Amino acid sequence: MSRALKNLLYEQVARVGKALSSPKRLEILDLLAQGEKTVEVLAKEAAIDIKLTSAHLRVLKESRIVQARRDGRFIAYRLAGDDVAELWAKLHTVATEHLIELQVALDAIVSGPERLNGETRRTLLAKARKGDIVVLDVRPESEYRSSHLPHARSIPLSELKRRLSELPKNKDIVAYCRGPFCLMSSEAVSLLQKHGFNARKIGDGVAEWSAARLPLVSES
Repeated sequence: MSRALKNLLYEQVARVGKALSSPKRLEILDLLAQGEKTVEVLAKEAAIDIKLTSAHLRVLKESRIVQARRDGRFIAYRLAGDDVAELWAKLHTVATEHLIELQVALDAIVSGPERLNGETRRTLLAKARKGDIVVLDVRPESEYRSSHLPHARSIPLSELKRRLSELPKNKDIVAYCRGPFCLMSSEAVSLLQKHGFNARKIGDGVAEWSAARLPLVSES
């Protein structure tokens, strides 16, 4: 193999690496792992203006890890495949394992989310299947419909306070949202515990579940 060809191979892989080198682009990937979104929604969720969001999306599209389609007057963006969501999940898992600073930051998020492994994921799934625990998805309903953990119940964080009566107090509640960097599940657990529920949160979201090769459910 000639040196020029070998250099070309690494350069092509580096296109993806360069696309992942921005914290905001990583956040956009995390958001798109939850389901298809418009630039307006992405800008609001990532707390940046639409022009900058469009620029980040352009970089992600050029690296072929994000795709776009027109939806009436809007353009909707989505990940190019499940492997992209899994890439994001693997990336933040490796970072968490090796960066003490990231571990400390995660632990500061209301004592940190419970980190699941293969055994605890299977146990959680079995308990949810039997109805021994309530798995609570506190993301927006549109993300739940796009993809969610098996047997999970949808109550968006914005609706949780007025819908507390729908939850049993005699069962453990396990809340999740968009993965370990998401704060919605922390807020949900604080609210639930304040009202007498036995609640905890997990670091898994749909990207992490997919990366573990576990089933997901779609309502669409």
